[in-house]
Amino acid sequence: MFLASATLVSSAALADDHASTSAPAPAAKFSTASTDIGTLLDNPATRAVLDKHIPDFASNPQIGMARSMTLRQIQGFASDMLTDEVLAKIDTDLAAIK
Repeated sequence: MFLASATLVSSAALADDHASTSAPAPAAKFSTASTDIGTLLDNPATRAVLDKHIPDFASNPQIGMARSMTLRQIQGFASDMLTDEVLAKIDTDLAAIK
């Protein structure tokens, strides 16, 4: 009888643990760390976010060389324009795009 009680308690504890575990939030579809600049420029919604936070970025003559890189990857080359604060604001707006 003791073994059966222990099994029931263990099963209940496992059920409680499983019920309290929630699925992780889905990752944002676009981000400054994982989405390449070319993708961000080619999508009208994400392009609008870039234009809002970093005007004239898309018209820079050197942007073609960076299309396969992410904004986080080029941050070191344009740290005055791509500050952590600016990239955080861009990420916030990108996360709202479905």
